[in-house]
Amino acid sequence: MGEMVVNCEALIDRLEADAPILRGLIGGVPLEQAAWTPAPEAWSILEIAVHLLDEEIQDFRTRLGLTLSDPDADWPPIDPQGWVRQRDYARRDLEETLKTFIFERAVSVSWLRGLSSPSWTNVHEHPLG
Repeated sequence: MGEMVVNCEALIDRLEADAPILRGLIGGVPLEQAAWTPAPEAWSILEIAVHLLDEEIQDFRTRLGLTLSDPDADWPPIDPQGWVRQRDYARRDLEETLKTFIFERAVSVSWLRGLSSPSWTNVHEHPLG
C-alpha cells in the first residue's frame, strides 16, 4: 500500500473557514432555543458549542501536539460527557462561547501554520480503538 498524500495546508484552511460557518449557523439563536434539548440525555445547541470550545483547547491542540512530537506518549484524559454537567455548559453564554471558539480556532490555525517541519505522518494509537 502506498503512502497517503494529504494536503495539510488545505486541511488547515478548512479549519479556519469552519469557525465563521459555526457562527453563521448558530450565532444569534435565542437562548430558549439554544438551551432546548430534544431528549434528557441529548445536548442542546449551547452545550454542543461549549463542547466544541473545550475540545478545541483541551483536546485538539494537546493531542495533535503530542502526536506530532511524541506519538507514543499517552494522551491526557478528557471527559466530554462529564464536562457537560461538571462545567455547567447549559448556563454558558452562547455569543461569548462562539466568540471564544473563533478566537481559539484562530490560535490553533496560527499554531499549525507556524509549525516547523511537523511530522504529519506520525500516528497515535488511541486506546479506545
